[in-house]
Amino acid sequence: MYYRISSILVTFICLFSCVLTSSAQDTSNTDETEKPVILYSGTPKKYEIADIKVVGAKNYEDYVIIGLSGLSKGQTITVPGDEITQACKRYWRHGLFSDVQVTADKIEGDRIWLTIHLTMRPRVSDIRYHGVKKSEREDLEARVGLIKGNQITPNLIDRAKTLIKRYFDDKGFKNADIIITQKDDPNNENQVLVDINIDKKEKVKVHQITITGNQAITTKKLKRVMKKTNEKGKLLNLFRTKKFVEENFEADKQLIIDKYNELGYRDAMIVKDSIKSYDDRTVDIFMEIEEGQKYYLRNVTWVGNTLYPSEQLNFLLRMKKGDVYNQKLLEERTSTDEDAIGNLYYNNGYLFYSLDPVEVNIVGDSIDLEMRIFEGRQATINKVSINGNDRLYENVVRRELRTRPGQLFSREDLMRSMREIQQMGHFDPEQIQPDIQPKPEDGTVDIGYDLVSKANDQVEFSAGWGQTGIIGKLSLKFTNFSVANLLHPGENYRGILPQGDGQTLTISGQTNAKYYQSYSVSFYDPWFGGKRPNAFSVSAFYSRQTDISSRYYNDAYMNSYYNSYYSGMYGYGMYNYGNYNNYENYYDPDKSIQMWGLAVMFGKRLKWPDDYFQFTAELSYQRYILSDWQYFPVTNGKCNNLSINLTLSRSSIDNPIYPRQGSEFSLSAQLTPPYSLFDGTDYSKYSTSNQDDMNKMHKWIEYHKWKFKSKVYIPLMDPIAVKRTPVLMGRVEFGLLGHYNKYKKSPFETFDVGGDGMTGYSSYATESVALRGYENSSLTPYGYEGYAYARLGLELRYPLMLETSTSIYALTFVEAGNAWHDVNKFNPFDLKRSAGVGVRIFLPMIGMMGIDWAYGFDKVLGSKQYGGSQFHFILGQEF
Repeated sequence: MYYRISSILVTFICLFSCVLTSSAQDTSNTDETEKPVILYSGTPKKYEIADIKVVGAKNYEDYVIIGLSGLSKGQTITVPGDEITQACKRYWRHGLFSDVQVTADKIEGDRIWLTIHLTMRPRVSDIRYHGVKKSEREDLEARVGLIKGNQITPNLIDRAKTLIKRYFDDKGFKNADIIITQKDDPNNENQVLVDINIDKKEKVKVHQITITGNQAITTKKLKRVMKKTNEKGKLLNLFRTKKFVEENFEADKQLIIDKYNELGYRDAMIVKDSIKSYDDRTVDIFMEIEEGQKYYLRNVTWVGNTLYPSEQLNFLLRMKKGDVYNQKLLEERTSTDEDAIGNLYYNNGYLFYSLDPVEVNIVGDSIDLEMRIFEGRQATINKVSINGNDRLYENVVRRELRTRPGQLFSREDLMRSMREIQQMGHFDPEQIQPDIQPKPEDGTVDIGYDLVSKANDQVEFSAGWGQTGIIGKLSLKFTNFSVANLLHPGENYRGILPQGDGQTLTISGQTNAKYYQSYSVSFYDPWFGGKRPNAFSVSAFYSRQTDISSRYYNDAYMNSYYNSYYSGMYGYGMYNYGNYNNYENYYDPDKSIQMWGLAVMFGKRLKWPDDYFQFTAELSYQRYILSDWQYFPVTNGKCNNLSINLTLSRSSIDNPIYPRQGSEFSLSAQLTPPYSLFDGTDYSKYSTSNQDDMNKMHKWIEYHKWKFKSKVYIPLMDPIAVKRTPVLMGRVEFGLLGHYNKYKKSPFETFDVGGDGMTGYSSYATESVALRGYENSSLTPYGYEGYAYARLGLELRYPLMLETSTSIYALTFVEAGNAWHDVNKFNPFDLKRSAGVGVRIFLPMIGMMGIDWAYGFDKVLGSKQYGGSQFHFILGQEF
């Protein structure tokens, strides 16, 4: 009613405010400054518009304003007449003007000169929100559409109120009051200050849900079926939302009907429902259900299928005579499941296929289904376009696609193509969308991939403090490097490096000056040669670690003696005589270990058992130069490690940052030549206490190392329908370091278990394995090198934010693991247990960061202390 009255008023204003002055008499004797007067009681006359002027529209060009009116120079109009009235209405409908007038400046014969007088509505000088938090204000600014500098209209005000009300309704504030006021800005002419006053009041929650008429399903189970409409004050709903949102309630009612349909009650309906206020903060919900009869499947017949026999389709349907008529299962088996009937057709080009299950006969509680299939013709891919890519050369993205022009359409190929793009890391995996445009008229389909680029180069700069002073690390990882453009500077360079080919260049350095320094560089190409998905990498590293002099231990012993003596005699407490516990005072450059190495890797994607498999071979060489280094059986000498590492791996995860489904596994064998089998040396006569013997024994290190690692990701909700779905991740790992000769066991490449898995330099000589809840290396202390390890884990993850710039997820976990010095004592059931919680943050320029708190429940080797409470920090890796 309000809008009808407004429309009538606007029409009358238009009619009476658009005053044309003209003269019915001869105007030859009229003064030039006087405007002609129009007599509405006279006979309308036709005039040609000689000119049109605009007054009052400062911020717009005249031709734009004149164009809005529908009038134009040279046009013939009737005065008085409908053309001027319609022009005024157009301006009013536009909403930018608070007053409109059209006047006649003069009339000469059959020609008329017009002026359009406009009063502009004020512009917004500032918008101020009252009664909301900063995050809510930012959300509202993005939704409402009120922008500083724009003109303000009644329609904009009404729209803003509606959107704000809807926003707080969705958050459970159903009683929120919104008042929008505007006042003139004293500092700016024709501008206003807009104040949006919001009183959210209390959230409206559900006090009680009453359901009647249900017999087949208990009230308790029906309440659990409802996802977002839950009673407050119930222990079972502790972690479920209790706010009442009408839109969510409608969705939950459909979930109830879906549940009945799943159990065979195809006629179930909610015949009555109501919402009643219990108090100012809560509502009561009432529902009456009519369940109807439970139905069973009797006969299933197929019509229209010529490609696949009915027996095969019945096998895929997995519903037979006598089964409960489960409509949810029917939908899954015909269209949504991975091995559904629909995908059988879609994966073989039949994009235009359709299946319509029709209930052709209902007898008592039995239903006959007729499955009507339209197979259509096979669809051939016509065009494949890539949109939004501004980081890589297009061929680099296109080579990952399984959908190519001229091929038959396949939904499986489409989904695999999306996964391969996600795994590249250059595009936001949450925003990759396929644009499928079928063309039934010619049997083709166009496919577009809409991508959102994201930066994924990483810069890690960190500093820490240890007993040897400040330790700093700088690591640069360029993920879009291009060797081919290295010698062609110009447009192929973005910054200081050539980019575009999706290759990875990593440069890293870590040092604290005197005690420790480490440098590494690596290059990786996922498509070596550019024609096949054959990976190639080359890497090199150098590190040097020095030790403290023997004087430190002597002074520490004497310091401990004097502390005990003075504390006992004079009560001085732990007096640190001379500060002898400071490592920096005992630097000994003659005690050191130097390591350097080179590695070359080649990998090939396999086609069997499926093309998720990859086989890689890496040839590596490391050289260890030890000088009075007491932490290995070889304290002085030079050791060499030449090995080949063969790895069979498979990865089918859908997202490299937050996987929701899929699995990963790898089986590897790292082998050195069995020198002891053909060098003719009897190593049983070598003494481990004789350094000359140890140097000769380990001049060339020999071993065989076997590892198995696997992870599986299980979504707890539909990952396609629910973006922020929680995921359960399971992990199993085993590792064994074997020998060819029991008298020549390798002192290197052992397993260092416990803590955060980051132990600095030793990762080149030993392999660090994380086990939260215990200190670093606590499960393989000095003197008990790990020749075998096991690790099991279960982790529940929940995403807090999945955006282009940032990904954050929380996690809780239980895990267990252990290390064994003697391989014969390997026991996967003798594990150290822990549990805890943590959070992960992924930033494109930094990589993965996080913190975990864990509690170790068991005693560690050589100690009576439990693992206890431990904090672990993560930077640049995932446990």
